[in-house]
Amino acid sequence: MSGHGSTTNGTWDGVGPPKCAPNPSILSLAPNLTWVPAAEPLHRDINVNITFGVGPGISFANSVLAKDLSVGMVGLVPCALGGSNISSWGQGSFFYDRLVSRARATVQGGGKIQAKLWYQGESDLELQEDAELYMGQPSKFFQDLRCDLESPSLLIIHVALASAQGHFLEQVRGAQLGLDLENVKCVDAQGLELEPDNLHLTTRAEVQLGMILADSFL
Repeated sequence: MSGHGSTTNGTWDGVGPPKCAPNPSILSLAPNLTWVPAAEPLHRDINVNITFGVGPGISFANSVLAKDLSVGMVGLVPCALGGSNISSWGQGSFFYDRLVSRARATVQGGGKIQAKLWYQGESDLELQEDAELYMGQPSKFFQDLRCDLESPSLLIIHVALASAQGHFLEQVRGAQLGLDLENVKCVDAQGLELEPDNLHLTTRAEVQLGMILADSFL
């Protein structure tokens, strides 16, 4: 979710596409749990010490607002860490606990959690043990998250990988596409344009993915 769009040699180049432009109706939850205007790169203060760039988040929010004026205001809660595998997100882990605490803060401030967007898995493609662990973990992760947020029917939209490399790509994609939980939707990123590394989405593809996620959400 943190994205690699608009980066050069692993560094943010400072240029974001129009679909990711700031919008006064889109806020982002800062590390200190205050709302600030959302701007690219969305994960710059969350995904520290890891390459970050344009992801699908702000494109998603702009697309939602463009298609449904009744939404009014969108608050994004960035929590991603690029390069993390699914086992890093188990209940009780640092990343999981940070996600839950940040989500809870939005409710305490008067917000309402409408959906969880989840795009992860490239780090589970190379080793057989990681791919095998992946099989049941997204389902447990989603159910644990719903329980801890006291939202048993929370809409979850997750992404099936677009990556063109990885020894266990089809195994992981199969688990993503085959996940069967109520009110959990899967959008397939396969076919979106990839960077030369055949792993990460290009800037244009990140924007497209945001628009696809918005359509699924609406």
